[in-house]
Amino acid sequence: KSISKGGKVMGLKVTINKKSFEKNGKPFFYLADTCWSAFTNINENDWKYYLQYRKRQGYNVLQINILPQWDASASDLNHSPYQKDEKGNYQFDKLNDSYFNHARSMCEVAKEYGFELALVVLWCNYVPATWANNMLSHNTMPYEEIDGYIKKVNETFTDLDPLYVISGDTDLNEEISCSYYLKASQLLHELAPNCLQSLHVRGRLMEIPEKLIKQMDFYMFQSGHNAKLENRAMPYCLPEYFIEHYPVKPLLNSEPCYEQMGYSSNMYGRFHQFEIRRAAWQSILTGAFAGITYGAAGIYSWHTYGKEFANEVGEGFDSPNPWHLAIHYPGAWDYSDIKVIFDNYEITELSSAQNLLMNGIDDIRAALTNNKLLLIYVPENTKIKLKLETTAIDKITIIDLETRHREVGTVSSCQGGCMVGMHIFEHDALYVVDLK
Repeated sequence: KSISKGGKVMGLKVTINKKSFEKNGKPFFYLADTCWSAFTNINENDWKYYLQYRKRQGYNVLQINILPQWDASASDLNHSPYQKDEKGNYQFDKLNDSYFNHARSMCEVAKEYGFELALVVLWCNYVPATWANNMLSHNTMPYEEIDGYIKKVNETFTDLDPLYVISGDTDLNEEISCSYYLKASQLLHELAPNCLQSLHVRGRLMEIPEKLIKQMDFYMFQSGHNAKLENRAMPYCLPEYFIEHYPVKPLLNSEPCYEQMGYSSNMYGRFHQFEIRRAAWQSILTGAFAGITYGAAGIYSWHTYGKEFANEVGEGFDSPNPWHLAIHYPGAWDYSDIKVIFDNYEITELSSAQNLLMNGIDDIRAALTNNKLLLIYVPENTKIKLKLETTAIDKITIIDLETRHREVGTVSSCQGGCMVGMHIFEHDALYVVDLK
């Protein structure tokens, strides 16, 4: 049964403490998959297969770009939101109703499978003076056409209670680009006051203008796909900055490194299962515990064999495998396990516990839960020194984050506190310490 316009669909709300989401009064861990180019690249049968598979894995949110993704893979489909001029450029005063009807239909199917929708309103290439628009400016939306576009967005999607992500991968250095996003946000707040809003910002971006911070109901940051050593700490440096500098709101890493994504800036190499898992847990245990977003190279651009992927567009990523392979990457299960762990341990809130660690290694992250659990993420095996007496610990469970095997941890006294012994696994692990 399709969801008809005017039908009531319950959306997400921000909890009273402003740190996480809830739905129908129950905690909601935002577990999203990134499918930016869904409206332009995916046919109906593939869409249903994709939705069924991700639903079986436990995902509950889809991140989709309303307008065509500038670095989507080539497609035989011909979905355009605007009529085009003789040069093939969009005529922003001539909307194509068929495009939005098609997008609406895809969203209805997604809602039938139980997904929430996080819809990006204006990816940065459509907005002047952004880094992407400076590279590819031929489809810059005129400022005066924002009103008509936002009206169409509202008419098409709002009764499905989406999360409106006002910007996509944007920098916020110029007043003109900020004015675009501010206008779009204000119009949607007026037309869709019950829909939560956020901004999807460029990788590693920390500084956001106050006038835009005020418009946001929750924060998205992007630790991104840059493999340079100086950026390795972004999964925890970014949430630390947001928590210190901005008012309390739900916080999540909306674009950690994607699985099998080539390093940005045409740097040789790719991110694998361990790297994406590390980015997720480091972000979450630093305070970005409202949720996490998974991404797979080949899915977000919906790549197929024999079609082009424009390596020169965007951040210079190497070509992906087709989506038929990418949908089965193992890291998607690792991310779904995060939600399982939250649910099994009834975790609804985390607070940093870095002060309890004596190792002096920032890559190790620690947090206290709402129900007296100490969670410690250890990317590389080592003994953990804690400013706790052994008598404060009831038991320790160590979860191998690759195999899901569990080990009973050991603890002994040491100078200044206690020492938790190394685990027996090959890769990263999560220590669940029950405190008395």
